[in-house]
Amino acid sequence: MREARLLERIRMRAKMPDRSMTEDPNKVVDSVMAHLQNVLNTRQGGVQIAEDYGLPDFNDVLHSQAGAPREIEKSIRQTIQKYEPRLRAVRVRYIPIEEGLLSLNFEIHARLAFDNAEEAIVFESQLGQDGKITIRR
Repeated sequence: MREARLLERIRMRAKMPDRSMTEDPNKVVDSVMAHLQNVLNTRQGGVQIAEDYGLPDFNDVLHSQAGAPREIEKSIRQTIQKYEPRLRAVRVRYIPIEEGLLSLNFEIHARLAFDNAEEAIVFESQLGQDGKITIRR
């Protein structure tokens, strides 16, 4: 039942106490994607859980530095490594896109841990002009 985060597991256990403990890989991926979407769209200092939970505000970085994509890569990788323990060996890679588009694309490569095994996984993420990050597989 580790395919879900702790609060999700508590809710499921209350609803279905006889549920099997076998993990469904698709549910694990869905749960990880939902958590990534949440943590990567939270701004540091915006929640009480931890000062560094989430990502910094990139508005100033995007407008002032040519190396902004590399700094964002690093921030995404460090945040995932710290706050998503189901992903291991996390690498984030900036994917340049056509001129004129107002977004930055990144690939997130990692090893997904479930059922005492690990599987390679790749997520696509996009930082839009509104500052929101979308995650898809």
